Amino acid sequence: MRLVRIGEKGRERAGVLASEEDFYDLSSIGDFSEEFFSKNSRDNIQKQLGNLIDQGLKPEKIGNQRWGAPIARPHQIICIGLNYADHAQETGAEIPSEPIIFTKSPNTLIGPYDNVHIPVKSDKTDWEVELAIVIGKQCRYLESEDAALKNIFGYMISNDISEREFQLEREGQWSKGKSCETFNPAGPWLLTEDEVPDPTKLGMALRVNGELMQNSSTSQMVFNPSFLVQYLSQFMVLEPGDIINTGTPPGVGMGLTPQRFLRPGDEMELQIDLLGKQEQRVIAAP
Repeated sequence: MRLVRIGEKGRERAGVLASEEDFYDLSSIGDFSEEFFSKNSRDNIQKQLGNLIDQGLKPEKIGNQRWGAPIARPHQIICIGLNYADHAQETGAEIPSEPIIFTKSPNTLIGPYDNVHIPVKSDKTDWEVELAIVIGKQCRYLESEDAALKNIFGYMISNDISEREFQLEREGQWSKGKSCETFNPAGPWLLTEDEVPDPTKLGMALRVNGELMQNSSTSQMVFNPSFLVQYLSQFMVLEPGDIINTGTPPGVGMGLTPQRFLRPGDEMELQIDLLGKQEQRVIAAP
């Protein structure tokens, strides 16, 4: 299933894609939130969708309606730093022996085609295409990667926008460079894990103004998704709907010579195999 949320900000309707152009409106059974996922497994959602179709539910054309993030505001957004060996190299950092963990404010989450704001007094806003994991069940102290897989609801594209001066030149606090408004476009859809045969074999790419900047594969990850979920569960309780951004491959603006950062008017395009495409226009913070 491809889960989506369609509609204006604050008025999104949860649904399941029927095709690239239409969706089944599931707002009658709730929004895709922490509470929803705590009560509904993938099988439950499929069953309820089937019941609604039997009762006469028809697909609705998306048309010009806005696509929201596939998840309503999550309990937390957890990020993994330097999880691609070649990205660590381009930034001059050592490959970590354990995952580097930081967080983004949950209110950074926006839709896949929403505008990205350059923060006030920012000169170093950067792009990062990433595979995002969405947690399906509350989990803690998982004993194995197999157990971790049972707690993954699905995957989606995430653009882990970063302000490098705030992140690296202001006393080393990564979260302050990651939590500016609009800094986490997500979607267009959340693909359930049963439709992702191997999350470590997904091609991924990001373009700025049509120029290919990042072109890699999740096969280059240092720590794979199931390991990350098991690992994180040793340090925190993961809640349904939590998002884990799993790191970015090389090609970020900070790693270029000379460095290059986003400016108002720039346009980003992101894609990951099976997970669709995103497009964002960059504007100055209003």
